[in-house]
Amino acid sequence: MQRRHFLKLSATTAAAVLFSRLTYATSASGHIVNAPDEVWAQSGDEWFKLKGSNGSLFSYKDIHVTLKAGSISRGVYVASPTHQLNAVRLEWKHGVPSTAIALGDHWERSYGDLQWKTGVTGAKNPWYVIIHDTKQTSCFGVKTGANSICWWGLNNDSLELTMDTHSGGNGVLLGNRTLHAADIVTSNALPGESLFQTDHRFCGIMCPKPRLPKQPIYGINDWYFAYGNNNFDLIKNTTATMSELVTDTNNRPFSVIDAGWATYSPLLPGDGGWNDDFSKPNDKFKDMHLMGDTIKKLGMRPGLWMRPLCARHDEKASLLAPKIPGRDDPKNPTLDPTIPENIARIKRNFDFYKDWGFEMVKHDFSTYDITGRWGFDMKDSITSPDWNYADRSKTTAEIILDLYRAIREAAGDGIYVIGCNTMSHLSAGIFEMCRIGDDTSGNEWARTRKMGVNTLAFRLPQHNKFYAVDGDCVGLTTKIEWSRNKQWLELLAESGAPLFISAQPEATGPEQKAAIKKAFAQAAKVQPLGEPLDWTTNILPGKWRLNGRVVDFNWA
Repeated sequence: MQRRHFLKLSATTAAAVLFSRLTYATSASGHIVNAPDEVWAQSGDEWFKLKGSNGSLFSYKDIHVTLKAGSISRGVYVASPTHQLNAVRLEWKHGVPSTAIALGDHWERSYGDLQWKTGVTGAKNPWYVIIHDTKQTSCFGVKTGANSICWWGLNNDSLELTMDTHSGGNGVLLGNRTLHAADIVTSNALPGESLFQTDHRFCGIMCPKPRLPKQPIYGINDWYFAYGNNNFDLIKNTTATMSELVTDTNNRPFSVIDAGWATYSPLLPGDGGWNDDFSKPNDKFKDMHLMGDTIKKLGMRPGLWMRPLCARHDEKASLLAPKIPGRDDPKNPTLDPTIPENIARIKRNFDFYKDWGFEMVKHDFSTYDITGRWGFDMKDSITSPDWNYADRSKTTAEIILDLYRAIREAAGDGIYVIGCNTMSHLSAGIFEMCRIGDDTSGNEWARTRKMGVNTLAFRLPQHNKFYAVDGDCVGLTTKIEWSRNKQWLELLAESGAPLFISAQPEATGPEQKAAIKKAFAQAAKVQPLGEPLDWTTNILPGKWRLNGRVVDFNWA
C-alpha cells in the first residue's frame, strides 16, 4: 500500500475512518480506491492469481487487468485474447469490525428482502455496499452502466469486488478487444449526514448522468384489479372515473394499460403475460390509436405494457434463444437479443406505439427472459452454466445494455420508458423510471406490505439519482381493507416518488375518491424525498419523515 494514498484526516473527515485506509482523497469530498492487494481471474472453472506490476497492471499468461485512476473513479480494463473470461476479482486486505452493519442492492427488482445486515461477511452485495459502524460510514460501488455484472463481498480480513464477465453461461470470448469492465467509486459519509442521505448522495456518484422525467410521474394502471382481463371499455371507463379526481392540469397523470392488450399466442389463449405480437392489439382492444386518443380526450396520458423478448409461437428456430432451465417451456419461446433482426423487431414495435400516440411504455421480464432466473435465484450465479447466445463476444452485461439502448433509441424523446425486471444498475441513465420491486397486490395485503414498503424504503435513495423509482401500485380492491391501503397510498403520495393507483371501481367509494384526489394533487408536484427513520432496525420501516413531519405507519 502506497503511503501517499492514505487518506489525510482532517477535522471534517475524522469521523469517517472505517475503510479510509483503502482510499485516498482527490478533493474535499472525492476519494479513489487504492490499488488492490490481490487480483484474480477466472477462465472456465479455474481461478488464477495475477502478478502485479506498479499497482496498475496485473497479469497471468495473456490475461491482463489494467487499473486506471480517473478524477473520482478507478477504471478496470481486461484483456484476454485467447482464454474465455468468466470473472475478475479484486481484493483489498482490511478487517471488518464485528459491530458493522452493511446494506447492498439487488441485481434487478428487489423482493422484500433488502435490509441493513449484521454479520455481514460472506454475503454478495450487488453493485454497491454501504458499511456503517457506530458513527462511521463507507461506501463502495461501481458506476452504473458497467460492462460486467458486479458484486461486493466482505470477509473477516478483506473487501472484494467480483466482476462477472460471462456471456450467458460461458466465459466471454473477447478476442483482441479490451473490456472496460467497471469504474469503481467510493465515498465516506459527510458530517451531519444521515445514513439515508449518504446513500442518496452516493447513488448520485455512481450515476452522474441520470435520465429523468420532466415532471413528477403519477397515474393509474389496471393490472391489480383486472389482472389481464382488460378491454377497451374498461380502460375508457376507469380513465374517465379517475380523471375526475385530477386537479393539476399542468401535469396530467398517465393511464397505463397493463398486460392483456396484445395479440395472444394460440398456445396461450387469454394469457396477457405472453403474446405473439406486441405490434398488434387483440380483439378486446382492436384499435390502439383510438384507445390512445380516447385516454387523451379524457385528460390523461396513454401508456402501455410490453414484453420485448417474446417470440412468436411459430418463430424461426434461428432467431430463438437457447433453451436453459427456466427458459425451456415450448409455449414461451424467447428471442436471442444478440441477433440484429430481433433487435430491429423490438425497435419496430416502438414505431407503432409512437404512431398510436402513447407517451409511456413499461417493458417487462427481460432479465428473466435473458438469464432464465429471477433476482432472488441468482445466489450462486446469474444463470445456469454451459450455454451462450449467438454472439459470444459480448458479456451478458453488454448484451443487456445493447437491448436497453435499442429500446431507448426506439422510444426517442417522446416516450417515457419504465424498466420492470430490468438490471437496475444497467438501466440507470437510460430509462426515466424503474419498477424497483416485485409486484404488490390487489389480492393480498401481506404481499403489498412486503414488496411495496420494503422496496420503497431501501431503494428510495436511488430516486432521481438513478431514475424515478416506481414502488408499484396501490392495489385498491374489495379484497384488501381500505385502512391498510390508505396508509400505502399516503406513503407513496408523499414520498416524492411516482404514484400509480390500480383502483377497482367497486372499491372506489366517496372516501377513497377523496383520498385519491388528495394523493394525485400531492404526487403531481415536486416534494422532498421521503426518508425511513427506523430502517436500520426494521425491514418494514414504520416511522417516516414526509414533507418535514414525522409520520408513523402501522403495516400489520
